[in-house]
Amino acid sequence: MKTTAITTNEVVTDNYYIFDLSDNVERTAVFYPNRFGITLAGDLYTPKNLDESHSYPALVIGAPYGGVKEQGPGVYANELAQRGFIVLAFDPSYNGESSGVPRHISSPEIFSEDFSAGVDFLGRLPYVDRERIGALGICGSGGFALSAAAMDARIKAVATASMYDISSFGNDATGEARQQQLQALAEQRWVDVDNGIASVSRVYPEEAPYEEIPEGVEGLNIEWFTFYALERGWHPNAGGSFTATSNMAFMNYPLLSHIAEISPRPILFIVGENAHSVAFSERAYENASEPKELYVVPDAIHIDLYDRTDLIPFDKIEDFFKDAFGMQVSAD
Repeated sequence: MKTTAITTNEVVTDNYYIFDLSDNVERTAVFYPNRFGITLAGDLYTPKNLDESHSYPALVIGAPYGGVKEQGPGVYANELAQRGFIVLAFDPSYNGESSGVPRHISSPEIFSEDFSAGVDFLGRLPYVDRERIGALGICGSGGFALSAAAMDARIKAVATASMYDISSFGNDATGEARQQQLQALAEQRWVDVDNGIASVSRVYPEEAPYEEIPEGVEGLNIEWFTFYALERGWHPNAGGSFTATSNMAFMNYPLLSHIAEISPRPILFIVGENAHSVAFSERAYENASEPKELYVVPDAIHIDLYDRTDLIPFDKIEDFFKDAFGMQVSAD
């Protein structure tokens, strides 16, 4: 893998990719700033036969909430680069190999900005068409991608896969339930102040994946552990948690308030037929304006759209973005 430093002297040393790179794709490590001055670490995927004298469509792809670029974003980028896109997969600010301290902060505003920073980076490449840049968000990044598109008209089309609206967990709470959340966050903030460090606890193993799901893991956590804690999707930089007080920002920052204003730019919501998260995409689809589409993948659960290349509808994704960009799409 080639390594290219854009604004820093950092070097990618991690090789824990959960997929094999196609022989037809080139992957380059890149670093670039967002508007908060945080250096983002990304992987740039390009076709091996790239002609830098031509102008290509481009996509910026965000990871599931708590995930990193070597997981789902890389799976998507590896495939879409073979289909003629320039694709940037990135680690969110404060996480993975991106900079920012304290580590493992989650921020709805900054995570939305990270998509716009990706547009900045892609738009400066001489072989990228600035009028053909789109965003794709997986799981929690689906909400951040939609938030970014609502603010940044340079994003010409946006797709989500197994979308989660992380901000809904705080913003949907009212009355006593909201007060209880606020009180818990207030108490946690005092704990952090007194300890002089932001509290964060890792959920998934750091040194190596588990061979099987540990005893006591129940309910929805079984699905998360199946991906993040086992060999299927494990990565040392994806611990599965953020600083406890990160949730304060989500109490006041609804990500999808302006989803209707993304129109006339198109939105594609991709969901698994059996995904526990379907309601997030259904509600966002209802609130979005045309053009929009809700595409259901038969027999798929939520995490299947992270890495199951036999289920992820890449033909649909390719046609959606090419149609949005005014390009020729494949025949049915």
